[in-house]
Amino acid sequence: MFARERAIENASFWMGAVPYTYKPWAATTPRHKQESPPMLMLRSVSKSFHDGESELQVLRDIDLHLGTSDSIALLGASGCGKSTLLQIAAGLEQPDHGEVQVLGRPLSELGERDLALLRRRHLGFVFQQFNLLPGLDVRDNVLFQRRLNRLPEQDDWTAELYDVLGLGPLLDRPVEVLSGGQQQRVAIARALAHHPELVFADEPTGNLHDTLSRQVMGLLARLVDESGCSLLLVTHNRAMAAFSRRRLLLEGGKLHEQD
Repeated sequence: MFARERAIENASFWMGAVPYTYKPWAATTPRHKQESPPMLMLRSVSKSFHDGESELQVLRDIDLHLGTSDSIALLGASGCGKSTLLQIAAGLEQPDHGEVQVLGRPLSELGERDLALLRRRHLGFVFQQFNLLPGLDVRDNVLFQRRLNRLPEQDDWTAELYDVLGLGPLLDRPVEVLSGGQQQRVAIARALAHHPELVFADEPTGNLHDTLSRQVMGLLARLVDESGCSLLLVTHNRAMAAFSRRRLLLEGGKLHEQD
């Protein structure tokens, strides 16, 4: 199988593009009559890595609560476990022990297909490695998740993403020929294009210049303010972290509130 077809097949399954009869876990009674669950909750989450006889514990009984229309920036030294914590929160890595809930559902209770559909319909991801689909142009990468969710390919939001991120002139270009900064902009647009309820962003502005970085963070902040979306952001840049409503420092495997 060619790399392009393999990448599309893997992404399609990862995002839930499988024949499956699925009933969302949203409540059947009117939403205004119910108390909304937190978007994200971690209870006593721990994680260690083993190298031969040595053990490195990067997360120690972590508790975290992210509400609706809230944003948290995770700060900390390189290698302290920020990305590991984000991966566990997003259900992409398993903790050694502890519980993770997303949209009120424990991830440990969800099978692969339910997890895939949760990602496809409700979550947005910006990875450090971008994880773009080779062989597809910029437009097809940005619209990949929208198409899986059967959303219109164009609306005011996608037009704004193209404008703010400067993607208009690049839409027909294969992603393989783009620079690192251009690929990062495509990854950001893809993560946001389907109006996710919860966004996980790992150093989303790492390859962008300062002006564009501030524009991207302003876009994320507005998404949180206006749409009820929530954001968990990993960054080493305190100026970018300032766009979040809360800032937490990961140090010694523990989270500490920052001013």
